[in-house]
Amino acid sequence: MTAPSTFGLSSEARNLHWLLTNLVEEVPGILSVAVVSSDGLLLLSSDHARNAEAREAKAETRTGPRGSAADLATVVSGIGSLTVGASKLMEFGPVKHTMVAMDEGSLFVMSISDGSLLGVHGSADCDMSVVAYHMALFVGRAGHVLTPELRSELRKSLETESTGSPR
Repeated sequence: MTAPSTFGLSSEARNLHWLLTNLVEEVPGILSVAVVSSDGLLLLSSDHARNAEAREAKAETRTGPRGSAADLATVVSGIGSLTVGASKLMEFGPVKHTMVAMDEGSLFVMSISDGSLLGVHGSADCDMSVVAYHMALFVGRAGHVLTPELRSELRKSLETESTGSPR
């Protein structure tokens, strides 16, 4: 994983980047991670090299997201919305986490706070219980700092990355 520049970011934003980097580096089998806001926007991703590719492809074709960071954010947002709707329909209370097991890998989605979501794409051989445990640790540590102000700062930093403007 290539660490993004955190120059000019608040200490809360730098800490969140650090937590995400540790999650990816310390848990075997994690392929990519995305933090998505309640309105479906990518806030933070482990796949920084592909973020630029995703923005460039989207700008060129205008047909939708490309690259694993953008794709993961889109899927996480959709699954989050679907499960919240199902929860309301069934009257079972708020959704805590969702896991989708596939032949070639797994997808985990966990609520952070105020509708924000943590999505993890894991390999087929990842230990699902270890991934879920570390996701819960991330959510516990990040949930209280993911304020509206921090979400705005993270969105602006992604926009700044895409335009190449200085922070």
